Amino acid sequence: MERELALEFIRVTEAAAIAAAPFMGRGDKDGADLAAVEAMRKAFDHVDIDGTVVIGEGEIDNAPMLYIGEKVGCGKEPKVDIAVDPIEGTTIVSKGLPNAIAVLAAGPGGTFLHAPDMYMDKLAVGPGARGVIDISKPIEENIIKVADALGKRVQDMTVAILDKPRHAERIERIRRLGCRINIFPDGDVAMAIATANEEPEIDLLTGIGGAPEGVIAAAALKCLDGDFQGILKPRNDEEIARAKEMGILDINKILTIDDLVKGDDIFFAATGITGGNLLNAVKIKNNIARTHSLVMRGKTGTIRYITAVHRLDKKQM
Repeated sequence: MERELALEFIRVTEAAAIAAAPFMGRGDKDGADLAAVEAMRKAFDHVDIDGTVVIGEGEIDNAPMLYIGEKVGCGKEPKVDIAVDPIEGTTIVSKGLPNAIAVLAAGPGGTFLHAPDMYMDKLAVGPGARGVIDISKPIEENIIKVADALGKRVQDMTVAILDKPRHAERIERIRRLGCRINIFPDGDVAMAIATANEEPEIDLLTGIGGAPEGVIAAAALKCLDGDFQGILKPRNDEEIARAKEMGILDINKILTIDDLVKGDDIFFAATGITGGNLLNAVKIKNNIARTHSLVMRGKTGTIRYITAVHRLDKKQM
């Protein structure tokens, strides 16, 4: 894919973030999500790609826009697979908490695993620990291996995990090991990326979250030379059947970063909504919106941070 597409993808995530920002702290996560989806879908109409959504808002019967299989873009070459999350962290937006972002990943056809909408157990690390994780092993063993790779004491490690009842036992095991823990309410894509950044200091992400978000996080970490592994966690026979329909025949397979994202001809774009350690929040005042975004290209490893000023009283796009 041409590097000129980087700015086009940023315009798409900017549109979603600006649309979601007025809902910050208002307790209306559905309203925020709808606004972001509509804005992102409209923004894609101006992008010169022949795009197909492979990770999106769900099936065509359950999602009016950005559903799996929907065509986006102007219909021109190149053919591109698109993975999107208009709001990664809807609960975060509704409560006005940090680290909600609008994200997309893009690559040539066949780049992304068509992950069904179910849970996935995940391990994510930055480039310093690439190649040492093994999600089939106990979390304690993975923490010790990552600490050794990073040249850190185990007690100086910081592990991030979603604040969910299903993680209570895992959190207790990590505490017994003596690590610091960053327990966060939502938005594990941003926290997976944090393992490859200096701020916040996150050495490893673990826990069960959405499988589609796992693919998006893997795309970001591939751009950053990090590492990611996942195992699908279906809750019933229906979810198992859905995974097999989407081409995942071995439901217990350890999915490596290369299983989730093939090759390095990918882009990852994100715009901050509520702000946090990764990106600043959208700020709107007197018909002026200020956004803070990043775009990464896997092929070159280039990371660009973009601050933009938008005139909301003028036609956007």
